[in-house]
Amino acid sequence: MTTVTTSPAVVRDTWWQRLAAQRLVWAVLGVYLLARAFSAALLMWIASQQDLSTMPGANGATGHASYWDITHIWDGDWYRTIAEHGYPTQLPRDESGTVQQNPWAFFPAFPVLVRGIMTITGGSFEVVAPTLSLLLGTAAALLMIPLLRPRIGSTATLCTIAVYATLPMSPVLQLAYTESLAMLLLVGFLLAVSREDWAIAGLVALAFGFARPIAPPLGLVALVAVIWRWRARRDRPIPGTEWAGMAFLLVSCGVSAVLWPTIAGLVTGESDAYALTQSAWRASRSVEFFAPWFTNLRYFFGAWTPLWVLTMIAVVVVSIIGPWASALGPVLRAWVAAYAFYLVAVVDAWTSTYRYAIFLFPIIVVWIGAGWKDRDARVLMRTRTVALVVLGLGWQVWWCWTLMHVPSLPWNPI
Repeated sequence: MTTVTTSPAVVRDTWWQRLAAQRLVWAVLGVYLLARAFSAALLMWIASQQDLSTMPGANGATGHASYWDITHIWDGDWYRTIAEHGYPTQLPRDESGTVQQNPWAFFPAFPVLVRGIMTITGGSFEVVAPTLSLLLGTAAALLMIPLLRPRIGSTATLCTIAVYATLPMSPVLQLAYTESLAMLLLVGFLLAVSREDWAIAGLVALAFGFARPIAPPLGLVALVAVIWRWRARRDRPIPGTEWAGMAFLLVSCGVSAVLWPTIAGLVTGESDAYALTQSAWRASRSVEFFAPWFTNLRYFFGAWTPLWVLTMIAVVVVSIIGPWASALGPVLRAWVAAYAFYLVAVVDAWTSTYRYAIFLFPIIVVWIGAGWKDRDARVLMRTRTVALVVLGLGWQVWWCWTLMHVPSLPWNPI
């Protein structure tokens, strides 16, 4: 396979480039773990202020919560149910026959991994799940190095990961949630597609069928990459094996999109089991496209809602179409555009949108001014990085306190 980058990076690094890469690995590891230590200290402080009896899944326990208590609340409690009891064979319904919230809304890869480690080590879900999430998140941050460094260089890569690691929603990367696993798979997918390792990218896409429901934007990225490769066919003829690899990738993205809904239907005997389960989390009791953004944001912005939605869309579009984003290349640009569109199309705009947005991490490259191919055009990159890190840490305090230090509520805030 031929390595494709968006900058004139050499195929084989010189000795000093390899040394710089090793130093970058340690720098990224240190920055990421420092960020997670800050989040851990913040969570421990919030836990010390939290009455355990008001937390979901407390089961009558009293006293102050611990770090481990707070790292598996809300969706984490659903993953604990799956890890310990699996999935129901029948959808739970109320007296009117309406499907209630149930484990089928949550993909199995993370709780199955947790269950396996629990079986091997004898550890509890409360400890194993957030620890696994921390390790997977660390691996994802390290894997960002080969994804970003050929495009923007070592310093910009470190700055990008520093901002990413301190985003307001970054504590979710050490909770009993699937964001860390999904981020590891996503970075692996983007790296494989960038390097035209079609078969590996296809396998990762299939893994997403058990990990996270984001196959549609992955498919759009794959399609863009295939078209980009096809346009280069005169300079680099496409052999039959590569055509097969590209076809496998596209088919894998399609299969991934329907894999879990199909399994849910087969196990429960209801072909629309997954859709019915998803509707149980919606205020309208049905899955609607685009409309929830306007409906939900109207609670906060009233008549200004359309302007806010258009502004958010404009920020994303402007961020990725100009020369200030040229270093991202077609794959990362396509991902940001496809995933942002996917969020607006299928997600209810609510507090969970914060953590969903973490997968737009390539846009950080633009925010710190590192997206220019001409490195002389990168103005105040370090200053921007420091400002965004400070902003992220402060916002993180608000995010955690608002969404995790709460009485028992009828809806999941994160």
